[in-house]
Amino acid sequence: MRLPAIFLAVTCLAGAASAEDLTGTLQKVKETRKITLGYQEASVPFSYLDGNQKPVGFAMDICLRIVDAVKKQLGMPDISVETLAVTSSNRIPLMVNGTLDLHCSATTNNADRQKQVAFTNTHFLSATRFAAKKAANINTIDDLKGKAVTAVAGSVNLNQLAKVNTERNLGIRIMPAVDQAEAFLLLETDRAQAYALDDVQLAVAIARSKEPGLFMISEETFAKAEPFGIMLRREDAPFKALADRATAELYASPEIEVLYRKWLESPTPPNGLNYNVPMSPALRNAFKKPSSSFDPEVYVVN
Repeated sequence: MRLPAIFLAVTCLAGAASAEDLTGTLQKVKETRKITLGYQEASVPFSYLDGNQKPVGFAMDICLRIVDAVKKQLGMPDISVETLAVTSSNRIPLMVNGTLDLHCSATTNNADRQKQVAFTNTHFLSATRFAAKKAANINTIDDLKGKAVTAVAGSVNLNQLAKVNTERNLGIRIMPAVDQAEAFLLLETDRAQAYALDDVQLAVAIARSKEPGLFMISEETFAKAEPFGIMLRREDAPFKALADRATAELYASPEIEVLYRKWLESPTPPNGLNYNVPMSPALRNAFKKPSSSFDPEVYVVN
């Protein structure tokens, strides 16, 4: 009769040790029984609010697959999923201070950001271009000389705009905007003559505008296409390994095609707009060979 009791005691001790071995985000989630996802209200179709004011989008769906993996690993199917609206300016501080556990949006993974945060496998590739009104006859970056150009404060797009402005001595008057909605409003109302942003998001902004036919997107880019990644805390190897496994499994499955078409090639809530952004060969290759590298060269298809 004593053997089962001893076996039970050993099992309990093993379970306790396993719990004690948890660190970082996994330990935090286990203790609080919740995980917090950051989203941006205007980063369509990666994260935004639907008609019921619920955060939805391509990146949100990917984050929920990571949450499923967390629940499975911890054996806690009842973990509460909380969401928090953030901006381009405060998303990194809120990740660093522990407020967010995952940031689910269109966040560019680059070397500077990896000094503060980490990213899981790339879920999109996009290059910074500019949108302008067709009537303005602004077709190249050099045509922006002396013009007012807007970009979102704290974004990679603004940094790339500033870099090109300095390198080419264009004398651009840069107008930082609080978010994408404000930036597009500056363009619509002619307070800015151009708007620099990731090309996919420019396509979305124009599709959602009152008169899409008024606008064009430049062929010229400010830099090579860069990766978007789900953001998480640095120096948290167990949680990053879990997120990398979950995303790699998703990207290797037929489900990624379904999710991509759902958000980028089909009518989307709440207004049924189709952004008609087909999956690029480079992104298709990135899904076949998952990577969290920030180097654009990694994603070039030879």
